[in-house]
Amino acid sequence: MNDTARLLRTLHRPGKPLLLANVYDAITARAVGSMPTCRVLATASYSIAAAAGLKDEDLDLATSLRAVVAIAAVARELGKPLTVDLQDGYGDRLDEAVQRTIHAGAVGINIEDADPAGNLYSIPEAAERVRQAMAVAIRNKLPDFVINARTDTMRHGGTLEDAIARGRAYLAAGAFNVFVWGGPQRSGLRRAEVEALTEAFEGRLNVMRSDMKAGELTLSDLAELGVARCSMGPYLQSVITGEVAKAAAEFIGT
Repeated sequence: MNDTARLLRTLHRPGKPLLLANVYDAITARAVGSMPTCRVLATASYSIAAAAGLKDEDLDLATSLRAVVAIAAVARELGKPLTVDLQDGYGDRLDEAVQRTIHAGAVGINIEDADPAGNLYSIPEAAERVRQAMAVAIRNKLPDFVINARTDTMRHGGTLEDAIARGRAYLAAGAFNVFVWGGPQRSGLRRAEVEALTEAFEGRLNVMRSDMKAGELTLSDLAELGVARCSMGPYLQSVITGEVAKAAAEFIGT
């Protein structure tokens, strides 16, 4: 299994970003994972919550794991690495969440530095949670486990310098990549911000599609700036929902 984790690491190449079309159930996992251009399957907690009739902040570990187990089965069948959005790690259940996610078949996680209520952990607290998650992975003989550490500081009014300080602390604690989210309470990351973040993290930066669009950045721009990873988040689910409504309206009327 560590070979799969190592593969996931190697797919993060600054200047040639790993592109993740985030899925939320077995159907979307198979649709995305069957594409030759899909290298990795990745979940989006927001989408998993919405599919279960929940708000993102109300998604519980049990509901998340039900979706993850189904998606992991598809990932194994297709031979694709799986990385899972674990939100903040479910508070004091962090060890259990990481352990059960690994047991399901994931070789990477996304972990946030804000709890479901939107309260930011302090830098030492958040860094320790990254360290704790990595310790669980090592106990499971996954030294190449990929942690994508997300910081929400900029969407809570923090500065670019705050994001850099947090990201560097998370990398030092064992994260492999840093996800700096510029939305939704601000207008998204700008080119100069992406450039500064990429330089500070030596390319180990995740940018969200919504931040790209808000900042009018293209995938070519991200590659030029040396970004290693770009994800769609819940965007795919919104497209699917729109197409379902359109098809239904064509049949039953509006």
